[in-house]
Amino acid sequence: MPLNTHSRKSNLTHAAMQHWDLIVIGGGITGAGIALEAVARGLSVVLVEQYDFASGTSSKSTKLIHGGLRYLKQLEFGLVRTVGRERAVLHHLAPHLVTPVDMVLPIVEGGSLGKLSTAVALWIYDFLAGVKPEERFKMLTAQQAVQQEPLLRTHNLKGAAVYKEYRTDDARLTMSVLKSAVDLGAQCFNYAQAIQFIEDDGRITGVTVQDLLGQAVYNLKGSVVINAAGPWVDDVRSLETIPRGKRLHLTKGVHIVVPQALFPIKHSIYFDVESDNRMVFAIPRDSIVYIGTTDTNYTGSKAQIDVTDADIQYLLSAVHAVFKDIHMHPEDVISGWAGLRPLIHEEGRSPSELSRKDEIFISQKGLISMAGGKLTGYRKMAQKAVDKAIRTAGKHHFTSLKKADTRKINLHGADFEKDIPTYITLRSGEVRHLGITHQQVTALVNRYGTATSIILDEVFKYIQQLQDPTLSLLKAEVLYGIHHEQVTNVSDFLVRRTGRLYFEIDFCKTYYRQIASWIAEELGMDASESDLQLQWFEAVLQSVQFR
Repeated sequence: MPLNTHSRKSNLTHAAMQHWDLIVIGGGITGAGIALEAVARGLSVVLVEQYDFASGTSSKSTKLIHGGLRYLKQLEFGLVRTVGRERAVLHHLAPHLVTPVDMVLPIVEGGSLGKLSTAVALWIYDFLAGVKPEERFKMLTAQQAVQQEPLLRTHNLKGAAVYKEYRTDDARLTMSVLKSAVDLGAQCFNYAQAIQFIEDDGRITGVTVQDLLGQAVYNLKGSVVINAAGPWVDDVRSLETIPRGKRLHLTKGVHIVVPQALFPIKHSIYFDVESDNRMVFAIPRDSIVYIGTTDTNYTGSKAQIDVTDADIQYLLSAVHAVFKDIHMHPEDVISGWAGLRPLIHEEGRSPSELSRKDEIFISQKGLISMAGGKLTGYRKMAQKAVDKAIRTAGKHHFTSLKKADTRKINLHGADFEKDIPTYITLRSGEVRHLGITHQQVTALVNRYGTATSIILDEVFKYIQQLQDPTLSLLKAEVLYGIHHEQVTNVSDFLVRRTGRLYFEIDFCKTYYRQIASWIAEELGMDASESDLQLQWFEAVLQSVQFR
């Protein structure tokens, strides 16, 4: 059963009428991974998310499936091995969403790594991550580094290294994992906030959920509840009792987006920040480059995380110190995002020193909370969480339990018969006469994989009506989001389902009212509901513009 917005309310009603093996709170990558792992093992699963899917950290990362080279400095070899090896697994499971890129690491005088230490670190990195021979790192002289990246300053450049990382769309990856879980029988709901636990004989046996779209309240009953709420993990724990012992430590990570014309780098680059011995990324994507991230303690609102003038200045100054002939100002920043890292608190450690390891907390009443972790390690985190759930409740509670290996379950949209370029060529040929370009089809495939075929099939319906290929394609994509990805408003579509808010902000300004109109018409919104979704998006749009 697809994530159809039309059936969302009736599905919630039916979900409250049955008993679930597992209830998952949190619709980010961690919760999505747990849902897929559990349903693949034969458990019945329902997942609830208080806002939209991937609306927290899972749409505001650096958008890399990377092994965490920086964690070698903290001697976290196990973490590097685990997430490093997961890169190739995720590339195999979703090749349209996880793609290899060359990462250039300049080596500078007084930097965090010298030539020898860089070579040793990358050798260990490649060894731990099981990197294929053809993808192993290469060391460059200073002259070769400048040939690779002519914008690098040369006065303190000692050389560089080139190694493989994997770029992704974090929110699309989350959605693909969720849809894979739904394909196997899970039920997933956005805008469904857990407001209270249901208890029986001193054990948590369910969750009371409020539908934030319709205001109805539902009681979901189950054998085990897993709290995978990311930065909100401690808030969910507080529904039972005040958290004791270990707790979250939230740090803020900011990324800014600039036109590539102003910062024309040729590769993704991971470079030192002179002011504080940290490292940041600069990653080109189509016509833009995004730069990040910061790492500062955070105690403010988790629902509204601001990018400050100081954040922007920190990142621009970092760029200016390493690259020559770049003259960017705060008004050149066209968009950006701020996310929270839900780390585990350790006394006396700075934000950058805190471990990115995951950990499971179990309350006296049986609530399982998954804290910490990284986007890259979501599968391994899910395995541990589901193992813990089965041990906590006892195998006898799960009559249909079976073995499963999510390494063998291609994610939704990854069922290409041949290779991706062949699929793009075939689909492009089918719609060329409609005025749909190869570039537009490529963008869809990079977003939806083989589900692109469903969208393109719908374009034929709208060409005669709209007399415009771009509008027809956009309407088909919007309606696909409503029928298959639980899109409920224009922000869902432009922020999480497509990422256009960050990477195509002018497109958003041009089309958001039209998109909102289509959504309102399709979902039967009244005038006040339609106005409200516009107000929401306009507030979001305003929040990411810094000019």
